[in-house]
Parts: sequence; C-alpha cells; structure tokens
Amino acid sequence: MTATAIESVDFALAAYREEGVWQVAELSPDHATDVETLAAALRRFPGDGGAVGLVAVEEDFFVVVRVTGPRTRVMLSDITAATEWEVAAVVLEHLGLPPVEDEDDPEPAGDLELLSDLGVDAMDLAAILDDDELYPDEMLSEIARGLGFGDLFDDTVGLTSA
Repeated sequence: MTATAIESVDFALAAYREEGVWQVAELSPDHATDVETLAAALRRFPGDGGAVGLVAVEEDFFVVVRVTGPRTRVMLSDITAATEWEVAAVVLEHLGLPPVEDEDDPEPAGDLELLSDLGVDAMDLAAILDDDELYPDEMLSEIARGLGFGDLFDDTVGLTSA
C-alpha cells in the first residue's frame, strides 16, 4: 500500500467489549490499508464477541471490519470511493466485487448485517448511510452510538456534539 493511501486515513479505531464494557483503541493508519492487516490488528484485542474496526478516509468514505475468531466481515460505505481511493479498491477486491465504473451510484458494499447482534442492524446502518448531511466520521459516530459507545468514540476522534 502506498504512503498516499496511509496518509489518506483520517483515523482507524478498534472497538471491543471487555467484561461487557466497550473499549476503544486507536490503531495506526498503516493497519487500515487492507482488510487482512486490519483484521490481524483487531484479533489482538480480547473482546467478548470479537472486535470492530472503524476506518474513515479523507472525509469521503469509511470501512467497518468485524472479526470474531477466524471470521472476518467487511462493509464499505460507498463503492464509488474505489474509483479514487486505493483503500476502497482493496476492500472491493477483498469482497470479490468487480471494479467500479465512474457512473455507478454511491451505495454500500459488503455485509450490512455485521453489527446486527451488537445493536445496529442492516436497516439502521442503511438509514445512517443514506443521510447525505453526515460526513463519514459523523456516520461512524452514529453507528458507535447505536452500539453503545458513542461518547467514547467521539472523545477518541475529537468530535464535538452539536
């Protein structure tokens, strides 16, 4: 992965529950450049039910990766990001999806159910993704809120409440 791809990462976080309490840890941007590297980093955390990786890129899109044991589940917020961002293209490739055409409509790709058992189902996720007023970090904040660690997420990434 190129230095430009690493520099484009706004933030990369790991979220996991330990003894029922959410914990958030910052990851280095180079952990967020491909799914396998991010999944390996997430597996280091002792979470009950695995760990969730949240990666925002250039205020343009985000990636959510969840690892539970050997299983890795992935969701990309906008497939059209793959036309501009190497990170998004790598995620699409991991998902086994064809290259994106410029005229494709923005839509999510991957497993929209990856957080359902934690409190954010596919319908909730789709509603957040459909909100054109939100930036990726704000969307991830809404997701974190739905999972139960919104304030912790906001404090970690420096978001202030409106």
